[in-house]
Amino acid sequence: MDNLYTGKVSQKGQLVIPAAIRKVLDLEKGTKVSFELKNDEIIIKKLPTALDWANLIFELPEEKVEIDKNGNYDPKESPNFHDWMVNG
Repeated sequence: MDNLYTGKVSQKGQLVIPAAIRKVLDLEKGTKVSFELKNDEIIIKKLPTALDWANLIFELPEEKVEIDKNGNYDPKESPNFHDWMVNG
């Protein structure tokens, strides 16, 4: 979204986020946001919900890694783990 939007601060310090931005970011009543002040700019970010985190974790691949008492594992049995250990 490369559009410039303007808003106005109310007497109570409230700011209305333009509808186009609320729609794109799925900002609804109760959605939490963070404010970051950098020099003379305010950065507003939508905070992830518990459901966002649950969906993220659900998408992570799962691989069982068996490590022996000496700390060794079989790279053929755990290729993703091996790739992570070797390549980071």
